[in-house]
Amino acid sequence: MAWSWGDVRIIPAQFVKPYVKSNKNDLIDAAAIAEAVTRPTMRFAQIKQREQVDLQALHRSRELLVSTRTRMVNQMRAFCLEFDVALRPGTGAFKASLPVVLADEANDLTPSIRQLLAELSRDLAVIEARIDEFSTQISAAAARSDAARRLTSVPGIGPLTATALVAAVGNGRQFRTARDLAAWIGLTPAEHSTGGKDAPSGDQQKRQQLSAPIADPRVSIVRHAHGSNERQAGRLDLQLAGAASPEQGCCRTGKQDRANRLGF
Repeated sequence: MAWSWGDVRIIPAQFVKPYVKSNKNDLIDAAAIAEAVTRPTMRFAQIKQREQVDLQALHRSRELLVSTRTRMVNQMRAFCLEFDVALRPGTGAFKASLPVVLADEANDLTPSIRQLLAELSRDLAVIEARIDEFSTQISAAAARSDAARRLTSVPGIGPLTATALVAAVGNGRQFRTARDLAAWIGLTPAEHSTGGKDAPSGDQQKRQQLSAPIADPRVSIVRHAHGSNERQAGRLDLQLAGAASPEQGCCRTGKQDRANRLGF
């Protein structure tokens, strides 16, 4: 006997929880799902395609290696601090300073620590090579995706952000408006108000990979302009200088004022 399930939809668990009555068991959970699915304002999760899952796996693997690299660099810097050898923060600065520190026989590093740092440095190089491999695969996936290519045409959005957005959102048809998509990404603060008092609260960690380049694209745009188009870079420099100049009749120097002057 063949069963026909009709239109299968996925309901987020947090939307079903309010309909669970008293205790919890399979029967009560099924009743809550049956009641939640009948609500006219219920929101459903989109079923991901295989290509989206593949892209998300690439991003998750790359993020894992990046976090591992950060932990390793911090640990190696802490080892050096134990012997009064301070290194500048930042992965790039650390990699540039470490060979100089290891070659300096005048510092207080012991032979054992020098050997350990040299071995960890080789492990760090292997991790960075793997990160570059994942970045290359993500860039290739962005070149194959029509949606990702359109996203990368926007100044400030590169292959990483474009593919992450495509992997998370898909075709985007589950959102009624662009504002719904922006709120889901995390560009707007979460609201928790009661009694007529507004209490917005932002979630800084929510979808950081997607929201950071989109929420403040100015830095990415300026970097992109300086790296690819000298005319555009000069024009942005003039705009930034004008935004910060007191002769323009502006008394504010915050990011929002500069963003308004640049048209963001």
